[in-house]
Amino acid sequence: MTGVQSLSAPASVRLEIGVMMFLALRELRFARGRFTLMGVVIALIAVLVVLLSGLSSGLVNDGVSGLKSMPATAFAFDEGTITDNAFSRSLVDGEQLATWQEAEGVEQAEPMGVSIVNGTTDSDQQIDMTLFGIEPGGFLEPELSSGSPVGADLGGIVVSETAKSEGLDIGTVITLDRIGLELTVVGFTEGQSTFGHVDVAYLPIDTWRLIASNTAQPGAPTAAEIAALDYDYSSVVALRTPASTDLGAIDDAAGTMTMTRTESFNASPGYEAETLTLTMIQVFLYAICALVVGAFFTVWTIQRTGEIAILRAVGASRGYLLRDSIAQAAILLVGFTAVGVAAGVGFGAIMPDAMPFDLEAGPIAVASILTVVLGLIGAVLAVVRISRIDPLTALGGQR
Repeated sequence: MTGVQSLSAPASVRLEIGVMMFLALRELRFARGRFTLMGVVIALIAVLVVLLSGLSSGLVNDGVSGLKSMPATAFAFDEGTITDNAFSRSLVDGEQLATWQEAEGVEQAEPMGVSIVNGTTDSDQQIDMTLFGIEPGGFLEPELSSGSPVGADLGGIVVSETAKSEGLDIGTVITLDRIGLELTVVGFTEGQSTFGHVDVAYLPIDTWRLIASNTAQPGAPTAAEIAALDYDYSSVVALRTPASTDLGAIDDAAGTMTMTRTESFNASPGYEAETLTLTMIQVFLYAICALVVGAFFTVWTIQRTGEIAILRAVGASRGYLLRDSIAQAAILLVGFTAVGVAAGVGFGAIMPDAMPFDLEAGPIAVASILTVVLGLIGAVLAVVRISRIDPLTALGGQR
């Protein structure tokens, strides 16, 4: 007898699941018009979520891909610098740099200059660039897809690969507005490298200092100009440090304030405002998904009150009915979210190049899971009223 009971328990569970799925699918077929309409709404929400996810990733990459690709773990800014657009506001002198270079626990510390400039190519095309002044041969040097590294020429620049769409090529000469300094493209980075939605151009830190000191002369920079330069400033100190390093103590000694690489993203122009805006829109989309699904299943549950009461009267448990309704919601959410994600990926593939749009598997997966989970939460809150239905309703109690 014990053996029969042990075998019948799993069988009864399987039977209950089978009956539950049968009823859930039967109702989906019976009211396919209403469920399809609801599914289209879920799919449209999923499309919007995917597009916003791609736009968020695209804006992040377009705004700070130059920082994301750097091996630095942190950046030291001049103490008191306003964090908004701090890279352009900060100026760190030679003594502050030396303090970091000599500090215990700091593996590498190099000066880095940042400034946004306008220029004109030798084919009379206007162009904007963010200049990243770095130490030639240092750890900040970018990986190249073609050409020569920074430092091969005082006036040589390594430009983001995406700048090729602007007509730049190796050998292109760019003349900076107002000062007339000539910079020649000598290489391209491996992949996108942008800052503040402008292509990055890496150049020797001494050439950057020549520009920042307002002592640059028209034409290509010369060794004599660099030798005569009395300007030891940079925008920040780029750092490579282990996690155990006490950055605060070194900040106190150097008169700086340190941000991790991720924290420094907010120091780029417009980054925080853009990401917060898109995040808020996504949050509202998730809330709308939960509310819409919850409202639908509230109305659907009210319309099924008589049927549910009959099932309760013939012995169906509250848990069974709840699982049946949640199974319907899960089928609806998972199926149409998948349709919406596929449509969103399709739309993303035809986005114009001018739009900063970048589809990444991780954010899309997170967005899809959140859509399904929050929709299920809305459905659960709606169908909880099932547990309060009186079986006597089926016997005429409601009359």
